[in-house]
Amino acid sequence: MSLKIGIVGLPNVGKSTLFNALTRKKVDISNYPFCTIEPNIGVVEVPDERLTKLAAFSHSKKVVPAIVEFVDIAGLVKGAAQGEGLGNKFLSHIKEMDAIAEVVRIFEDADITHVDNTPNPVSDITIIEYELILKDLETVQKRIQSLERDVRAKKKEAEEEMAFLVYIEQGLKDGRPAKQTIVNRENNRAYQTIASLQLLTQKPIMYVFNGSEDQIRDHWSPDETLRTQCSNAPWVAVSAKIESELSDFSPEEKKEFLTQLNLPETGLDYFIQLSYKTLNLMTFFTTGEDESRAWTIPVGSSAPRAGRAIHSDFEKKFIRAEVIHWQKLLDAGSWVTARERGWLRTEGKTYIVQDGDVIEFKI
Repeated sequence: MSLKIGIVGLPNVGKSTLFNALTRKKVDISNYPFCTIEPNIGVVEVPDERLTKLAAFSHSKKVVPAIVEFVDIAGLVKGAAQGEGLGNKFLSHIKEMDAIAEVVRIFEDADITHVDNTPNPVSDITIIEYELILKDLETVQKRIQSLERDVRAKKKEAEEEMAFLVYIEQGLKDGRPAKQTIVNRENNRAYQTIASLQLLTQKPIMYVFNGSEDQIRDHWSPDETLRTQCSNAPWVAVSAKIESELSDFSPEEKKEFLTQLNLPETGLDYFIQLSYKTLNLMTFFTTGEDESRAWTIPVGSSAPRAGRAIHSDFEKKFIRAEVIHWQKLLDAGSWVTARERGWLRTEGKTYIVQDGDVIEFKI
């Protein structure tokens, strides 16, 4: 699956520094608004120790992890929806994303400018949300105008969609993101058409709070006001500066540095994993001497649907699948022992794949 997460935020909050650390792909991070004119794209491996252990178990010649694609999108400002600061161009890039990671600056530094002089996380989040809502309102109103002729002609499908659009329009005017208005309306036929509009505030969102080394060492977390502003969306606190430095460390140096900070893992590793979960995705594995691979599928996928991740024939010609949890396989020590203990199960078309399953498909 090709999955894109757009890294957004106001200018000079640390987006490009974070992106550099994620991908080790150098982009222009000059201390000026709009320095990132075109989106920068990087493919990032999803850290997963389960895959590493399975590869060691199978003595695999090749290891292929799951991936997520990150896009560094230039900073937004007030008035972006009306074209301020190249806003329309940047907002159109966000429309192409599967999810949004909004970087919010929580540290103060007189040497790094802020568009409103002083970082204010609640205000900064409000600005971005407002601009996304305005862009969605424009998109919805254009669609309403295009339907007016069919509605006058009493076409039922157009009438249903129009009613739904007017409902969404009012929610946006009231300052509510589309995801809050559309919730529990997935069975509405008009929903399928509206999904094609790719409304920005309907996309999954997570927040990346960019802090100082002291804030990260002290395990900073958002207060109740900030959590409420984020609508209790997933979040992670990182220091983009620290992560950028860590990206050049050896594994041993990185481990020692994290120990000094009393951190179990890098903020970026957690961020990547959280991005994966924000998209409502999970992983199953295939493993053998030639290759161990992590496969990405939506949560709730049936065995045939999971097989499609490998090849469409695995879904079309599915007969059965042999399944075992990755830890059970390691505990058994061999496939033979796993089978003898009854841990290797045969599952049919209705089986719902679980995160961490190791699967061999039979077609």
